[in-house]
Amino acid sequence: MNDKKAQTRERILQAASSALIQRGPAEPSVGEVMGAAGLTVGGFYAHFESKDAMMLEAFTQLLDQRRAMIAEMDASLTGEERRALVAAFYLSRKHRDSTEHACPIPASVGELGRLPDDFRLALNEHIELMVAQLAASPEDTDKALADLALMVGGLALARALGAGDLSDRLLRAAKSAVL
Repeated sequence: MNDKKAQTRERILQAASSALIQRGPAEPSVGEVMGAAGLTVGGFYAHFESKDAMMLEAFTQLLDQRRAMIAEMDASLTGEERRALVAAFYLSRKHRDSTEHACPIPASVGELGRLPDDFRLALNEHIELMVAQLAASPEDTDKALADLALMVGGLALARALGAGDLSDRLLRAAKSAVL
């Protein structure tokens, strides 16, 4: 792929990622994503075979970015310490309100049953890899799964409520349950 085409594809994926974080993978239209990327719909099929293919690639990129951030953590930290650091960021107002570089799972999880199986497979792989990063031992795996579920659910509810006192309280409560 030449540089210009690769750069254009990356602009499309960035626009798709932003739309996915805010509204999930099913709702945003190709026209909306292409418009946000500063492009016309006519050029879409030069980069992707379908809307689902574009959104799946954006989804997996966002999940990969999440794991890459955790991989940068100090390897000497215990699983509990890693989860506490992740929760401190993940369950923050800044992350709740972000429209860029945020977790796509809260906006996507309700739609995955209606999307191609590849979305569920990507989420399954992501959760398994995240748990491996957040659990210090096999015995710690169930606690890491529970903490991950609490974080995703807490963030989803906080985003649904929007900025405000109850949303802030929910973030604090979920964070304290992980810590």
